[in-house]
Amino acid sequence: MHASEVPRAVGAAMAAASSLGLTADDAVVLHDSNKLTLRLLPCDAVARVAPAAHQVAAFEVELARRLTGSGCPVAALDPRVEPRVHERDGYVITLWTYHEPATPAEISPAGYADALQRLHGGMRELDVPTPHFTDRVEQAQQLVASRDRTPALADADRELLGDTLRSLRRAIGERGATEQLLHGEPHPGNVLATKSGPLFIDLETCCRGPVEFDLAHAPEEVGGHYPGADQDLLRECRILVLAMITTWRWDRDDQLPDGRRLGTEWLSQIRAALDRESPSSPSAAIHDLPDRGGPVRAHGAGPP
Repeated sequence: MHASEVPRAVGAAMAAASSLGLTADDAVVLHDSNKLTLRLLPCDAVARVAPAAHQVAAFEVELARRLTGSGCPVAALDPRVEPRVHERDGYVITLWTYHEPATPAEISPAGYADALQRLHGGMRELDVPTPHFTDRVEQAQQLVASRDRTPALADADRELLGDTLRSLRRAIGERGATEQLLHGEPHPGNVLATKSGPLFIDLETCCRGPVEFDLAHAPEEVGGHYPGADQDLLRECRILVLAMITTWRWDRDDQLPDGRRLGTEWLSQIRAALDRESPSSPSAAIHDLPDRGGPVRAHGAGPP
């Protein structure tokens, strides 16, 4: 969220919480990307705030309600208020439970894999309309193809990203793997290490695809602890995800701090890895790529 919008967004969240009977005298910014995440005090609620045109919030609320109801490891909505989207001063606001962080705030690879497997188990029981993961790939391809939207991307880098996205999208699709509802971006920035165990947040990125696409967002060690994961497919998904998140960094509207430096670094990693392997089989090089970790995108609700 642009810095000029933050004070008004904070005021909208505090006013919305107060109107619902929660005492909100102060707000601490927990995360700021395309939406603002706040801890409201002293009521200790978490508010997520986005411009009113952002309509995915209702989907996230309903999905979180259903998943927590079935015992899935996701952050819970605030039980003190009605589970819905609240509108105030041009913003949509959703209210969530503040979960106390674990000490130390670390999640083991086995714990990460177990939580993701349980989330996938709950998601298999849901029938909700969502995009396919290839829709997200296509959006990245469109961004690469648009010189207006990615003016700083050099021709050679544009070709690298375009070829990688196209070839891996095709290769993964030809595998015919079983598909289901996915989180979409379960990277470490979307997992809370809480006293009750790992909890996933930011459900707006849900899509359909193979579980390996979700695993590709997690630290590499997690894949070895996920039962039944197809390691060859996972390698392909990892490099596909790297190409996608590298593409977002070259969007002229990208808001991730230091994003352009990361984009340059990741391009070098992709190129070096592919240089060591056959261009027709780029996925083999993913083992050589360092673990990225942390939040990987500024646009947490999906590509622009």
